[in-house]
Amino acid sequence: MLHLKQRIALITGATKGMGLAITNELAAMGCDLLLIARNTDELNTLKTTLESQHTGISVQYRACDVADAGQLGELIGWVNSLAAGPDILINNVGIFRPVSVLDETDEDFHQQLHVNYVTPHLLSRAVGRRMRENRRGHIFNISSIASREPVSAAGTYTVTKFAVRGLTHVLREELRSYDVKVTEIIPGSTLTSSWEGTEIPVDRFILPADIAAAIATCLRMSDGANVEEIRIKPRYGNI
Repeated sequence: MLHLKQRIALITGATKGMGLAITNELAAMGCDLLLIARNTDELNTLKTTLESQHTGISVQYRACDVADAGQLGELIGWVNSLAAGPDILINNVGIFRPVSVLDETDEDFHQQLHVNYVTPHLLSRAVGRRMRENRRGHIFNISSIASREPVSAAGTYTVTKFAVRGLTHVLREELRSYDVKVTEIIPGSTLTSSWEGTEIPVDRFILPADIAAAIATCLRMSDGANVEEIRIKPRYGNI
């Protein structure tokens, strides 16, 4: 089992939705945290809250808009400069545009490609190299049910999640012999801020806490167990 006291977890999209739920769960498990999101004030508030609620953990953060290639490059440089590399990587950040491939704009295409695929690819490469050296670690890629059930009305989003699925498979094979685990989390409709104001009943959704609980379960398993993927859908089907 990966002992989580003083282990370091890097989480993207850490201040909202699934990322915030995962952040709270890992803090409760004793992880030191590296938090990535766009808003500095939200990150600073979250750091203060977590360190006051969970004695003994350390929280660092970096504000970054991963849709900006320059900022993403600086983030990768920061990760590479850390004295101790992350033991856990949560590639959570994502962007959803409900538009088909034929009707999307260039901005729709490039932003989704950069946020949903380029970002986890580059972070996994940087962090994976450190994990390979340390011969320990666990990478989680938050994918989507769209990677199994294509959504033509969200064309590029679907394509990027297929790419994340492929990345996960490749990383798992590359890192298997170095004692590093790689898991794909595949959520269906999840009640995040993108559904704010909806009148759809809560029980029609997965909750962000369900995703966090799935990750915690994987981390508590024995050294010999690698959960390759977890597919979570709402009880009554996707919305």
